[in-house]
Amino acid sequence: MSWNDAYLESKVYSADPVELVRMLYAAALNSTRSAREHLAAGQIAARSAAISKVLAILGELDGSLDHSVGGTVSQGLADLYAYMRQRLFEANVRQADAPLAETESLLATMLEAWQKVELQPVAETHWAPLEATSEYAAQSWSA
Repeated sequence: MSWNDAYLESKVYSADPVELVRMLYAAALNSTRSAREHLAAGQIAARSAAISKVLAILGELDGSLDHSVGGTVSQGLADLYAYMRQRLFEANVRQADAPLAETESLLATMLEAWQKVELQPVAETHWAPLEATSEYAAQSWSA
């Protein structure tokens, strides 16, 4: 295991639920940007790998939603993740930048919203958002 891998592993294990979501959005955003760069450079395999990484992250985010607690907000996020996955598939098949640019913009907006979320301990094993500027960010995560 490299130093970078060990650092990332340590960061993940010490992160609270909101920080984990932020990390996932940041990684998805970075991979989407990489996919756009690889598309422009004609690097098909690298573009596909970057898109696959974003798809996997969106799958993790989608799988973390608790629809019994999140209600319509949780469903809205699930729909957004499905839409972004569809756009990523289109980008990969058509080798088009527009769907990647749109996905990048959506991910940047979501990351910005989650960066404004603060946590307050509710109980020993539960966390709840204290403040959020986005309805999605405020109610979509349950730990």
